[in-house]
Amino acid sequence: MTTSPSVPTEFILIRHGETDWNRELRFQGHVDIPLNDTGHEQARRLGLRLAGEAVDRVYSSDLMRAQQTATPAAQQLALPIVTQAALREQHFGVVEGMKAEEIRALHPRAWEQWLEFREDHAMPEGESPLQFHARILAALGALATAHTGQRLLVVTHGGVLDMVWRTARGLGLNGPRQSDIPNAGINRIRLADASNPSQIEVLDWADARHLADLPAQPNYDQRRHLK
Repeated sequence: MTTSPSVPTEFILIRHGETDWNRELRFQGHVDIPLNDTGHEQARRLGLRLAGEAVDRVYSSDLMRAQQTATPAAQQLALPIVTQAALREQHFGVVEGMKAEEIRALHPRAWEQWLEFREDHAMPEGESPLQFHARILAALGALATAHTGQRLLVVTHGGVLDMVWRTARGLGLNGPRQSDIPNAGINRIRLADASNPSQIEVLDWADARHLADLPAQPNYDQRRHLK
């Protein structure tokens, strides 16, 4: 008996638009921060860019910055937004809302350990990359299972896209972020088999042509802390 080939599911993955905390390079995590004026303009342009796309469903992290980013696109596509907490950013525990220098002063040991960029390290009361990665792959697998053969628009967070990129490129979870993940950029992937969400094909990444004349985005480069 032969088994029929799996039908792939395509995802258009979006990092939320800019917030004031992005601009200040604060650890946002699960704190519910709204978009700033630039973020709202990014979301508006994203909606216009995606108008006319063949999209079957719109999903978003339940955090405000993601939902606000998803709204213009959902309106253009005439689709409701379904929110999922599983699509949230990595949880950074007690250091959420802090800048690097504040964490270094208040939680020096946790900061030193974070700079090792180990997959099993979590900030106090937070989530390790291993735990985060497992959550995100499970969420993508569940969406692919529920919507086999469809194209989904998913508005989420930079850390989520980092997990996707690392998985697709076989990079592992140790070490600082290596991919470009602009706010409100467009990233396209395909999951060929919902039962194996670690097999990710990148179709396009970090497309930000619709944002070209907006102010330069905050430079979120984890490697800067190693200098």
